[in-house]
Formats: sequence, structure tokens, C-alpha cells
Amino acid sequence: MASLSKMTASEKAGIPKRIRIKKDDLVQVIAGKDKGKTGKVISVDRTLGRVLVEGVNMIKRATKPNPARGIKGGIAEREASLHVSNVMILTAGGVPTRIGTKVETVGGKTRRTRIARKTGEVLDSK
Repeated sequence: MASLSKMTASEKAGIPKRIRIKKDDLVQVIAGKDKGKTGKVISVDRTLGRVLVEGVNMIKRATKPNPARGIKGGIAEREASLHVSNVMILTAGGVPTRIGTKVETVGGKTRRTRIARKTGEVLDSK
């Protein structure tokens, strides 16, 4: 495999990005048509660097009726993905913040926890 600097854009697209946002995190949109809206993360696509947020970036899709599956035809509304750079995680107080990590050694094990850069509070619910 070629070095990262010599790769084409299509080759780089298959490499998973390091995304600190996880499923079920509460995030706020910071750019785009839905700027200011908040929602829960439904899924994270690490290869494309995109997140699906509940109730944000709604699109309309025409669907054909399928009686076997019980699907009614018509125009369905669903969420479209957002780029991960357009969302920020919210703290328990509702403050949008960047995510940092803190490495702790408990016993003989090292554990990495996510912390809020603004407030310093721990974001992991474990």
C-alpha cells in the first residue's frame, strides 16, 4: 500500500477516520441548514466520516408500496447523514464542546475516558 500522502481520494475514502463521537451521544449541529438543532446520534459511519442524528437533516424520499412488507407508498421523510465536523457533543449542562481524552491507570490497566474540553467533565457514561 502506498503512503498516505501519495494515495488518491478514492483510496483514502476506504480508511476509517478517528471519530470521537459515539452512538447515543447528544450532539448539536454547528453548521449548515439545521444549525443550532440538537439530537441523539443514531449511527456513526467511520469510513465516510459521517453521523446520523435523530430529527436533523430531514430529507424526503418517494417509496413504492409493498403490500407483502406492509409498506404504504408515498413520500417518506427520514434523516440524512451529516459530516462529523458539523456537529459538537453536548455536556450534561447543554454546552457544546470539543472532546479530549484522559488516560487513567487503575490497578494495572490503563483506561482512556472522553472529557469535555470546556468544562473538564467526563463524557463517558460508564
